[in-house]
Amino acid sequence: MKTASRHFSFLLLAFWIARFPIILVAEPVPLKRVVELALTHSTSAASAEAMAQRAYASYREARNQYLPTLAVGSGLGYTQGFPLSLEGSAPSILNTTAQSAVINTALRDFIREARTEWQATNIRSKDERDQLIQDTVLSYAELNKWESLLAHLGEDYSAALKMEQLVNERIQAGVDSAQARTQARLNTARVYLHISQAQGSIDVLRTRLSQLTGLPASSIETTADSIPALPEVKQEDNLAARAVETSPAIQIASLHSTALSFRARAEHRTMWPTLDFAGQYALLSTFNNYQSYFRTFQRNNASIGAVIRFPFFSPTQRAKSRAADFDALRATHDAETAKNQVSAQTLKLQRSVEQLSAAQEVAELEYEVAKSNLDATQVRVDSGTATLHEEDDARNQANERYDTLQDTRFELERARIALLRATGDLSSWLGLTK
Repeated sequence: MKTASRHFSFLLLAFWIARFPIILVAEPVPLKRVVELALTHSTSAASAEAMAQRAYASYREARNQYLPTLAVGSGLGYTQGFPLSLEGSAPSILNTTAQSAVINTALRDFIREARTEWQATNIRSKDERDQLIQDTVLSYAELNKWESLLAHLGEDYSAALKMEQLVNERIQAGVDSAQARTQARLNTARVYLHISQAQGSIDVLRTRLSQLTGLPASSIETTADSIPALPEVKQEDNLAARAVETSPAIQIASLHSTALSFRARAEHRTMWPTLDFAGQYALLSTFNNYQSYFRTFQRNNASIGAVIRFPFFSPTQRAKSRAADFDALRATHDAETAKNQVSAQTLKLQRSVEQLSAAQEVAELEYEVAKSNLDATQVRVDSGTATLHEEDDARNQANERYDTLQDTRFELERARIALLRATGDLSSWLGLTK
């Protein structure tokens, strides 16, 4: 009996020693600070910003075609007989060219397409930011749940070890059978399993927050008071319509549809006349036989004017324009689909909040009943009208109801946070600037 008692005490001490280094080095970090660190440290936010800058560069690439393109070079070469051209230009010591678009209706629509895609990328960056905030908040809230649950499980484990020790003493006294020992060990093993699951979840979530924020995983500890109170969800409110107005997914799909419409129109207008500005200056040499073949020769030469094109027949471009029309039509349907999906998902979230609120109330009442039953059983044990096994069963039931209550609360919290993001209120709920 003494050996068993020392064994149980060692297990309990080992558990709290394993927990002690984490408790020793961890310090509370408020939720808002964690989110701010995630926004500045996250690679996904940096990647989204890089995509936005790339889209802006593509827009400037298209727009700058109206600015002259200048090139300076030389076409030096040996001439035998008549001075032939080198890559389309006469052999020269110095050659300067300039060219830019002046009238090009297709180019204007290509520029509009690039600008619209850039706007869509900016909205996508904001959507990535909201997704990052949501992931960080949910990880923080879940970590807070497991930290609170782990403290409760530690008390359960201590009670289970004590019960197992009492059962061993009763077996030694001939009061209980060996089956009672097996049942007590099973209860202890169940609590230890829950502790292992909780500790594993804590380690994973701390690692996740460490990757998001750059903080050491061992230094992250949540503060329940730093999580703002979630606003009440009224089922009579038309949150689906509000989500449709603010949804980044719908805005992105709509802008993409508009961009493809501009592209389709640009592909058709590629067959329209264009006017470009062009100019060239060349400093010719005296060793390329120009003076032998041209009556009047001068070394400095310049040309400036307009290049006019009248495309009138291109089956390839016509087919390309038709393909662009169908791409624009598909994008229009995709935008409508995105609108319907956001509306349906928001309504589903709104209704699930109501269902989870009811489930939380049921879980709270079940826990209160189980807790009252445990208290009554303890009183009966003290008065000698109930056994220790009845008390152990009541305690196990109360613990199960407590675990269910914590899981239900977190699921409700998850649904309400997702609803805040759907309606565009997530940043304001945290007090962050958009």
